Amino acid sequence: MAKKMHDTPMLDELESGPWPSFVTGLKRLAGEKDYMVDLMGQLETSYRTRKGYWKGGTVGVFGYGGGVIPRFTELKDADGKPQFPDAAEFHTLRVQPPPGMHYDTDVLRKMCDIWEKHGSGLIAFHGQSGDIMFQGAKTDKVQDAFDELNELGFDLGGAGPAVRTSMSCVGAARCEQSCYDEAKAHRQVLNTFLDDIHRPALPYKFKFKFSGCSNDCMNSIQRSDMAVIGTWRDNMRTDEALARKWFDKHGMNELVNDVINRCPTKTILLKEVKDVAQGPKISSVKINDTQCLEIDNSNCVRCMHCINVMTGALAHGTDTGATILVGGKRTLKIGDLMGTVVVPFMQLKTDEDYKGLVKLAQKIIDFFAENALEHERTGEMIERIGLVNFLEGIELEVDPNMVSTPRTNPYVRTDDWDEEAAKYMARKQAAA
Repeated sequence: MAKKMHDTPMLDELESGPWPSFVTGLKRLAGEKDYMVDLMGQLETSYRTRKGYWKGGTVGVFGYGGGVIPRFTELKDADGKPQFPDAAEFHTLRVQPPPGMHYDTDVLRKMCDIWEKHGSGLIAFHGQSGDIMFQGAKTDKVQDAFDELNELGFDLGGAGPAVRTSMSCVGAARCEQSCYDEAKAHRQVLNTFLDDIHRPALPYKFKFKFSGCSNDCMNSIQRSDMAVIGTWRDNMRTDEALARKWFDKHGMNELVNDVINRCPTKTILLKEVKDVAQGPKISSVKINDTQCLEIDNSNCVRCMHCINVMTGALAHGTDTGATILVGGKRTLKIGDLMGTVVVPFMQLKTDEDYKGLVKLAQKIIDFFAENALEHERTGEMIERIGLVNFLEGIELEVDPNMVSTPRTNPYVRTDDWDEEAAKYMARKQAAA
């Protein structure tokens, strides 16, 4: 028979609003497990006292130094015994998802069966690092749960000062905006750094995230130490039939207000057909018999807003690849940081291209491991030592695209610009 529920007036209040509440799910699980009854008792105590009562410890599985987040209760009675004994241990297993987060229903059912058997039944798809969070297991059940999940084909993710579980968007599997094979990049990078995931040995965490285009569905530029974001370097493609169809439906006001005026670099102009400029960097598409859109690709920053609004009528180019950014993170020592461009364009089409991505990742992690302070993220390290020193350390040459805030500040030094511009143009011609 299930354990009697504790009084939880504050948690009950969370069910009274118009939106679904996590408390309802906890109560459903509490009807089946004493474990969850005591968890709700401890949670109610935390709400009442405005204090958390979980402490860490050491819990793991054989051969791994990370992947399990230990949680032991600090709520004790006068005799030093846990106040809520059935929830005195509530460990979390972090499990790596497949690239693109593809599952079938059979796998999801088996995951649920395993966790109902060995844990609380509480699962979160997914944590901020991308892990499947199997929340709530006693110490003696952690190994059993991992063994069955491992038999199912899944592995533990990162925890502590380690390379963390990566995330990739659904990308090339389903999305027409994809500019490279996100799942392949994700898998190759993660397979290379498995030891760094399972055995924490870095100054602090290091995260990869893979987004197939500039829409950045993984928020990689904000949340990852190394962001791989799809882009292109040739002209945007156009489709006149779809452009006319879009214009017939939405009209001139929406075209001007939602497409032309919202272009951050004023790349798109509305012109009479006879006045459209000609050139290798100009794309154009008719919206009716007399007017068309002119797109100056040399001034396009690939933000993709126009493509999102006029999908199909406008599309990314065919010479696709990725931009590599380093140093994104949420608040810690010096506040939020977005990634800084270190490789403006990396082609990702052949196996050799993907090996090049892995090689760059290895250089960045090795430099981070040797030069970062304890509890310091990559972005904070770059802020401390300077971008030039970082680029020199990972053997990348300075590129004009690495300017952190382009188009905003005209007051810059121009010492030796002629020599540097000549070197840049020479590299560009050699690459072509």
